[in-house]
Amino acid sequence: MAADVHQQIMPLERKFSLQDSPRSPTVLPWDRFSNWLHCACVVTFDLELGQAMELVYPGHVKLTEREKINICYLSFPDSNSGCMGDTKFHFRIRQCPGRKNHILAHDDFNRECPASLQIDNAYYYGYVYFRQTKDKSIRRGYFQKSLVLVSKLPFIPLLEHMVEIMAPEYFDNGEPSLEAACHDIDQWPEPTPGETLNLPLMGSVVQVRIPSRSDKVIGAVQTKTHTVPQIPVNHVLQSIHETDLFSAFQPVLQHLQLMWELVLTGEPVVVMASSPTLCANAVQALVSIIWPLKYCSDYRPYFTIHDSEFKEYTTKTQAPPAVILGVTNPFFAKTLQHWPNIVRIGETSGDASPRAVLKLKKSSSLKTLDSKPGVYTRYKPYLSKDKTILKRLSKGIQLKRPVEVQSAMLRRFLLELTQSFMIPLERYMASLMPLQRNISPHKGPPVLKPFNVEEFLKTLDHSGPQLTSGLKGDWIGLYRKFFKCPNFDGWYHFRQKEVNQKLQALHLEALCKEDLVNWVRDKQEVEIVDLVLRLKDKMISAQNNDIPVSMDIVKKLKCHLHSIISSLPEDLQSVLKTHL
Repeated sequence: MAADVHQQIMPLERKFSLQDSPRSPTVLPWDRFSNWLHCACVVTFDLELGQAMELVYPGHVKLTEREKINICYLSFPDSNSGCMGDTKFHFRIRQCPGRKNHILAHDDFNRECPASLQIDNAYYYGYVYFRQTKDKSIRRGYFQKSLVLVSKLPFIPLLEHMVEIMAPEYFDNGEPSLEAACHDIDQWPEPTPGETLNLPLMGSVVQVRIPSRSDKVIGAVQTKTHTVPQIPVNHVLQSIHETDLFSAFQPVLQHLQLMWELVLTGEPVVVMASSPTLCANAVQALVSIIWPLKYCSDYRPYFTIHDSEFKEYTTKTQAPPAVILGVTNPFFAKTLQHWPNIVRIGETSGDASPRAVLKLKKSSSLKTLDSKPGVYTRYKPYLSKDKTILKRLSKGIQLKRPVEVQSAMLRRFLLELTQSFMIPLERYMASLMPLQRNISPHKGPPVLKPFNVEEFLKTLDHSGPQLTSGLKGDWIGLYRKFFKCPNFDGWYHFRQKEVNQKLQALHLEALCKEDLVNWVRDKQEVEIVDLVLRLKDKMISAQNNDIPVSMDIVKKLKCHLHSIISSLPEDLQSVLKTHL
């Protein structure tokens, strides 16, 4: 029998020997740097080559030719924008497939951060500081150069602040200053959700707090309080991810709810603006408009005709993909006029009022686009407009209320609107969970029941969004459209995984409470070995944080394993201990 058991174990031997080793505590040079940045790039203008990569730091970092080309073209404002002086913006590109740069700290971050902040390993962000000044010593007559921080992290305010510190120093003092800044970053702790971190950079200290999934949010204010060591801090970032919604949307505030619906339902949207800063901020604001729900389609804060996905996203032979593009080149006004939703962002003035923006453009206007700000769309909103928020924002403009306060009001309104939409979905999801009393250590862990759209829609009569929102309209129609878009799929798969992990944890706790040694006494050896292997699998998952349980549960599980193995015949004990 022991020989048969040995055959049963053998296919799993490699799996366990690879997974059961603890993570190495050794931190190598550039490990901590990689937690925050992939690399820093310097892009310059070459008379023969155009935009060209001058430097990648650290030198061991590899970028594919396609990635380099995309970074180069996206690191300069479009030639038609005429940006003089210093310009900051950001972009987002696809990482070329097949790259192996997996970072353990990013796995830990994704487990604990809010869903909408999770790192997507398929994409890089580029945080750009571009300088263009007249320089007679250069043959072209201009100094044109960008410092770009390439990162997987969607921390827009933080990374833009970092590049704002690093770039002027680099332009003035060259590569040694860039080396010094990167070595500072290589000393930083991991980006740990729930932690407040003091990050030294080039003689200053930036204080940030990384949001956690466990944060309770009321409006736009986090309810947790945090203490940090008392060291001199030069700059405290109030948020590492929130954008200035009011400034981004001021020219099109009348269409706020329309834009919320467009983003919620994954509609294709192109944002046209006069500069990469304006369009990048507007696209990022759109993506965050449905917080805390994660926007699950592709989006490009700044997109040019040189982008490697240009043909894919501008073809007229098929319907536009579910993507949000930010563009500045007037060429796109013609190329993308077949898109169903176009947002034009203009420069804002201090006395602009929500009432001063254009009315909604109907489909007949799409063929003759002018340059005025507005929303040009074929989309018919499902919900009535809330005029109260527009009046409050308009009054705030008249009273010269600070932009930060206007943005906070706007964010709270959008958060409550999204929560009103999501609460019925969360309530229905909770109803799909099995009862805790049905979780048995003698059976496999239960799983979530499947989501039934029609069954969910029937619940809206007594527990729909009308309980928390005063907005009238076709909520059912809006839900039906939402169910067909990537945002629903992303939310559902995330919640499904989260709930099933919780069920695994409850099942594990039930196993730990059971007298397993007594249970195996009358069982066949093959059954016992199967139980040992399953317990071992669960212990590895718990140690890797794939099942959210305390270390106390893991210790109890280990005790169960040792007790069960010790109760077996010596020859079988030896086989199990050798391989497990």
